[in-house]
Amino acid sequence: MKVQVIIPIYNPDYKFEDLLKKINKIDYVSVLLIDSGTNDSYNKIIGKENSRIFVKKINQTDFNHGGTRQMGMEMFPDADLYVFLTQDAVLEDEFSIERLVKAFDDESVGCAYGRQLPHEGAGFFASIARNTNYPAESNVRSFEDRKKYGMKTAFISNSFAAYRRTAMQEVGGFPTNTILSEDMCVAARMLMKGWKVAYVADACVYHSHNYTIWQEFKRYFDIGVFHAREKWIRDTFGQAEGSGLAFVKAEVRAILKKNPLLLFEMVVRDGMKFFGYRLGLHEAMLGNGIKKHISMTRRYWSK
Repeated sequence: MKVQVIIPIYNPDYKFEDLLKKINKIDYVSVLLIDSGTNDSYNKIIGKENSRIFVKKINQTDFNHGGTRQMGMEMFPDADLYVFLTQDAVLEDEFSIERLVKAFDDESVGCAYGRQLPHEGAGFFASIARNTNYPAESNVRSFEDRKKYGMKTAFISNSFAAYRRTAMQEVGGFPTNTILSEDMCVAARMLMKGWKVAYVADACVYHSHNYTIWQEFKRYFDIGVFHAREKWIRDTFGQAEGSGLAFVKAEVRAILKKNPLLLFEMVVRDGMKFFGYRLGLHEAMLGNGIKKHISMTRRYWSK
């Protein structure tokens, strides 16, 4: 199958250089970089004669999590599979994409995502988030699994995910104006159409964030906004709070093993995430100025 890799970039750091070096070793994929603002430092890695890596420059104000990725797919309509990465997700090795793509040997799989490992130097809470959300065992989920997994049935991450073109066409592609979670939106629609979502544990990238407590609040506010505006996902798959409770239990077990003194920070951190999420669910009551201040995606509120 013809594989098209798409990576939106905006002022990337050294992690992106590491990612490009890995991708340069993969000779069977075409790569599109959607550049909404950089100093073009990646050119020294790509090389002037690289016929497999294309660059599409867009204005910073035109970037949107779903719309920009949809534009990238439409630039390559003959691809069979679209693999998405973020600029700070570094392939474990040059075979990570090959392992992810292998999931599509099952013709019922509409999308798949790989395992995210914490970056070197990741903090405790960043590491436990990756280890909990991205376990060592692979699985394939169908619509019927919502009775067991709830909203986690539709979980996927565009930090390292792949989509079948025909399945994307059936569900209408990515939403073009969503604050985030364009990936979950598509996965949920695919599940409802009878497609399956595969989690491929041996297809790995290094990807994590050492968020402050305030940053956690802002990110979860954005997640709440998404769930408020895409209420059909909660109605179909269940409330996000159930998955959150399971995550808190996993956190407590890990903390008690490693350092019980971290329990206080966990309570504050998770409390702020919960408050941010609930506030996001009721974002209609807030003015744009407030939402811009407490959102991690400030540009979204300027449109």
